[in-house]
Amino acid sequence: MGKDKLKRFAEIETFQNVIQPSMEEVLSGFPLKGNWHKEHFKNDNPIVLELGCGKGEYTVGMAKMFPDKNFIGVDIKGSRMWKGAKTSIEEGINNTAFLRSKVDFIEKLFGEDEVSEIWLTFSDPQPKKPRKRLTSPLFISRYLQLLKPKGTINLKCDSDLLFEYTLEQIEENKYEKQEESWDVYNEFVNRTDQATKDLMNIRTFYERRWLEEGKTIKYCRFTIS
Repeated sequence: MGKDKLKRFAEIETFQNVIQPSMEEVLSGFPLKGNWHKEHFKNDNPIVLELGCGKGEYTVGMAKMFPDKNFIGVDIKGSRMWKGAKTSIEEGINNTAFLRSKVDFIEKLFGEDEVSEIWLTFSDPQPKKPRKRLTSPLFISRYLQLLKPKGTINLKCDSDLLFEYTLEQIEENKYEKQEESWDVYNEFVNRTDQATKDLMNIRTFYERRWLEEGKTIKYCRFTIS
C-alpha cells in the first residue's frame, strides 16, 4: 500500500463527516439506522444517497446546490471518498456525510422511509453478473426498504448495457419513468430546466475520462413505489 493511501486512511479516521461501521455493527444493529436526521445531521431535511460515490464529486456538488438537503456518499473505498470528505470540511459544506460500506448492506444502514432520493453515478455495469447491477431486482428490493413513497432513483452512466438493462427493468416492473435520455449533453440539457442542467454538469472523475474517450452519457430517473 502506497504512502499516500496510508496517509489518507489515517486522516479519514479523524473526519467527523465520515462514518466507518464495522461489519459486526452493520449486521447486528447500526446505531444510525433510522436516526440519521436526529443523530447526525441534526435536522429534518431530505436525505439523498449517492451509491458507489467514488471520490464524492456528485455528493459534494449536489450539497453545494441544495443546502436544504442532506447528502450521503456510500462507498467501500475509503481512499477514494477521502477527497469528497476533505473538500466538504475545507469548504464548510455541512450537509454531507460519507459512509464507508458495501452497497450490498444498504438496507441495514438506513431505516424505513428515511431516504428521499438515490443517485447511481457511473456504476459498474457488471456484464457477467446481472444480479449485482445496482438497478437489478435484488437491489431494488433493498431500496424499497428505505426509500420514501415516490422517492426517486437517478441513473447517470456511460454504459449502454447498464442503461438498456435499467430501462428493461422499469418497463417489466411498471416503475414510473420520469426522464430518459441517451445523450445527456447533446439532447437532454437542451430540453430541461437550469437546475437540472447544473446537476448534469457535475462531472465525476470517471465521467471526465469517458467523455475524453468520446463516450455518450445517458440518464434516467424513475420511482419504484
